[in-house]
Amino acid sequence: MYSFALFFITLCMSLVATFAAPIDVNSTLEKRITHWGRGTWFNVGLGACGEYNVNSDPIVAISSDIYGSGGNCGQWVHVTNTATGQSAYGMTRDECPSCAAGSLDMSPGLFEQIGDLNTGVLSISWNFMNKDWSP
Repeated sequence: MYSFALFFITLCMSLVATFAAPIDVNSTLEKRITHWGRGTWFNVGLGACGEYNVNSDPIVAISSDIYGSGGNCGQWVHVTNTATGQSAYGMTRDECPSCAAGSLDMSPGLFEQIGDLNTGVLSISWNFMNKDWSP
């Protein structure tokens, strides 16, 4: 009887230790935060991420608040024109010092997928895709 009780207690302690171990949620899940702001366009070239692009590439520049040290470089975003519902994907390749936190500056090629360059400014919502995602 004593050996069964000892075995049962040891088993329970092993289970508690296993299930109480911390899980790094950030390593397995991306935070899906929807940002809201203004969408504008700019002529691309050498971006803050250190890569050259052309105006036809689907490129976004994110605000300095979000850019930080460039951890989102190369990460895709899904951007939607909130007035029309048109959406497209763009890759983070630059920083936009004049953009508010929820705003994006887009290459002409990306901007034209969701709006008209003559408009110049759109109301948008957007979110980062998982780091390993690409269209």
